[in-house]
Amino acid sequence: MRLPPLKALPVFEAAARLNSFSAASEELAITQSAVSHQIKQLETYLGERLFWRSGRRVTLTDEGRQYFDAIGSALLQIERASEQLLGHEESRLRLSVFSSFAVRWLVPRLPDLQRLHPQIDLALEMSSENPVLSDRVADCFITIHRDSRAYSYDLLYEERLFPVCSQDYWQRMRRELGRDAEPERRDEQPVSPGEMAGFSLLSTHSIFDRPAGDWEAWYSAVSELMPTGTRVQHFSHMLLALEAARFHQGIALTNDYMLSTRKDSEDFVRLPTHSVVTGDKFYFAWKTSRRRERGIQTLRRWLVDEAIRGGLRGE
Repeated sequence: MRLPPLKALPVFEAAARLNSFSAASEELAITQSAVSHQIKQLETYLGERLFWRSGRRVTLTDEGRQYFDAIGSALLQIERASEQLLGHEESRLRLSVFSSFAVRWLVPRLPDLQRLHPQIDLALEMSSENPVLSDRVADCFITIHRDSRAYSYDLLYEERLFPVCSQDYWQRMRRELGRDAEPERRDEQPVSPGEMAGFSLLSTHSIFDRPAGDWEAWYSAVSELMPTGTRVQHFSHMLLALEAARFHQGIALTNDYMLSTRKDSEDFVRLPTHSVVTGDKFYFAWKTSRRRERGIQTLRRWLVDEAIRGGLRGE
C-alpha cells in the first residue's frame, strides 16, 4: 500500500479549510514553518501544486480542491471510527438547512431530538439557497436537488401551496361574500378563484423568481388566468408574506411546514379552495461513503419519522 506522508494530511486539511498557513499553525499548535514544510513534502510526493500563495493568504488549486474533498472526508471517517471504538457515543453533526424550514419546522422539534437522542450534538448551518453538497459545508443537508451522485437522498416533503389568511380577515371575507349569515362549517362552500381576486393577495417572489409567480401558478392549476387589476402585495420571502397575513393584510400562499405548530393553526385559516404543487421536493442528503456513521443514520431516521408523523410525507 502506497500512502502519502501521513503527518502531512491533517496539516493540509487544516490549511485548506482555513485558507491560511498561520491559522493552521495556531489550530494545530505547530510553527508556521512546520506547516509549510509538511505541505511542501506532500506536494513533492503528489507531484502537484496544492495551493496558490498570495501574501499571507493561500487558496487551493483545482488539484488541491479535489484532494481536499477526498482527504477531508477520509480523515472525518477515521475520526468517527476511532470515536466508536473508544466508546465515545456523542455524534457531532452539521446540518445545512433552508432558513424557513429550520425556523418553522425543525427548530420547534429539536427538543424531541435531544430527548430521544442526547448523543447527537447538532449544529444548524442556515442556507437561503440550495447548498453545495460538500463535507466542507456540512455533514448532511436538507436540499431540493439530487444532482450529486456521491450522495444518497430520503424524501421528506413534496411542496404544495395553499391560501391562508388570519381569522379576522376570514371573517371579513365571509361578510363580503355574503356567508356571515350561516355558521362556519368544516364543509364550508369553496371560495372560487374569481372571488379570491376581490381581496388582497400576498405574493412571495422567491418561489418562482418572478412577481406574482406563485399566484399565477395557483390560478393556472385550475386553468384560469389571474384577473387583471388584482391587488397584489409583493414580498421577497414566504416568512414575510405569512407575517403580513397574520396581521390581517391579505391572503398568502404557504406550504405545510410553515404551519406546523399549534399556534400557527390557531392564527391562520386555510381557505376552502384548491392547492398547487410547486414541483420542489425536500430531501435529507448524506454522503453515501458515510452511510455507516451511526449519527447520520440516527438523524436520518428521526427526520423521516417526524416528516411522516407531521403529515409532510405520506406512507
